[in-house]
Order: sequence, then C-alpha cells, then structure tokens
Amino acid sequence: MLNHNRGIDVAKKGILVWLFSTLTFISLIHLTEAIYALAFNGQTRLLQLYPIINERLQAITPTMYFVATAIATFIFWGITCAVAFENPVEAFLNKILSDAKTQTAVEAQLLEEKSEILDMMNETIESNSQNLAQVKDIIYNVRTEVKELQPLKENVEKIRTELSSLKKEIKKIEEKVQFPSICPACGKPLLPEFKICPYCGEPIKVPSTPVITLKDYK
Repeated sequence: MLNHNRGIDVAKKGILVWLFSTLTFISLIHLTEAIYALAFNGQTRLLQLYPIINERLQAITPTMYFVATAIATFIFWGITCAVAFENPVEAFLNKILSDAKTQTAVEAQLLEEKSEILDMMNETIESNSQNLAQVKDIIYNVRTEVKELQPLKENVEKIRTELSSLKKEIKKIEEKVQFPSICPACGKPLLPEFKICPYCGEPIKVPSTPVITLKDYK
C-alpha cells in the first residue's frame, strides 16, 4: 500500500514538472522575442499564434511584452523548481523517520515506566527476602528451644510415673495402717476390733499374746 501511494506521488510529480517546464519553455521563447523586439525594434510574431486574443496582444508594447514574459518565465521556472526539488520519496522517508522517532520516544517513556515498576518489584522482593530470613531465624530458634525442652519433657513424664507409683505405695501403706488385719477367708482388710468379717462372715481369731513371766523377762 505504501509503495502504491509512493508511485502515485511520483507520477503526479512527473506530470507537474512536465507541465510547468513546458510553460517555462514557452515563456522563455516569448521573453527572447520580447528582448529582440525591444532591442532591435523587431516584430512580435509569436503573439499571432493566439487567434482568440490576437488583437489585444498586438496592442501590447514591447516593454510590457518584455515585463510580462519575464515575470511569467520566472514564475513558471520557480514553480518547476519547487515541484522538481520536492522529493516525495525523501518526504516519505522523513515522515517515516519522524514517526519512528515519535514511536521511539513513546517506547522510551513506556520502558522508563516499566523500569520504575521493575524497581518497585525488586524492592518488594528484597523486603520479602528480609522478612523470610527473619522468619527462618525465628523458626530455627523455636526448633532449637523445642529440642532443648524435649529432655525436660521426658524428665517430667518420668517424675509423673514415679509420683503415680509413690501414690500407689502410699495408698497401700495407708490401708495397712488403717486395716492392720486381713480376713483369712476373703482377704479383705479389717479393723482390729472386728471379730467377724463383715464381707464374708468368717469369724476372726485374734492371736493370743504370749504372757511373759517376770522370771523370763529378767
């Protein structure tokens, strides 16, 4: 599409250059005749080529003829030069370069904004890394303290077991103190004053205490 538009511009430029260069050449021929007529009092024959306005052109003086043709020649020559030296390809390339510069500036601005975002992300990552390092240190300290507390926990469990055994022994001792005698039939503890077992009805025989005579005592 761009090549097609460029081809159209070149064709238009060629037509305009051909047209205005032709008009410049014709004006230059008339200017040459005007100089000849003004310098040598010659006849103006080229003006007879325009039959419609021939009578009006014949009434123009050589001076006016020279001035008019000189002005027309310079005007047409200037237009031809302006059209010829206006290079559409160069204008097209300049436009592309201008658009590229604009796009580059926009991309540079976007890149700068993205760089700021990346810097913020980097700072956030560094901050999170520091926080993670602190969390790791805390976890390590907690693990160390747990390892140190593990033997203490085992000692506490051992003390609890020993206390439970001690409670059982104390309970047995209390039962023996409270119930010194035992039923020979059912094995239940009995008070010293019990003559019959309240559990099975077995008569309880109180062992006789041996009498020690005074002689034996001495």
